[in-house]
Amino acid sequence: MGYTKTILREGSGQKPSRGNTVTVHCTGYGKNGDLNTKFWSTKDPGQQPFTFQIGVGGVIKGWDEGVLTMSLGEIAKIHCSPDYAYGSGGFPSWGIMPNSELIFEIEVLSIK
Repeated sequence: MGYTKTILREGSGQKPSRGNTVTVHCTGYGKNGDLNTKFWSTKDPGQQPFTFQIGVGGVIKGWDEGVLTMSLGEIAKIHCSPDYAYGSGGFPSWGIMPNSELIFEIEVLSIK
């Protein structure tokens, strides 16, 4: 299992390294098992870009590994199998059922 990545817009070429702090815009799809239904977005009213340290296990595996392959300014869709998303526990408060595949549209805004 794992993830697949589809590039929607190429980036600048600068890629993050493990331990870097990255800031992204992200929209997640897969609410109630429907990969066309959004469950969360940093672009929603009241939300802000999401910042995290990459490659250290602080986010789901699909993000940790997938965003490492992205470059600054790149926009990509990352399709995660359940073991690279929220696994058997899901994330019920967001409508993510156990063992759900998820799709994230991610834009890398900064790398530090």
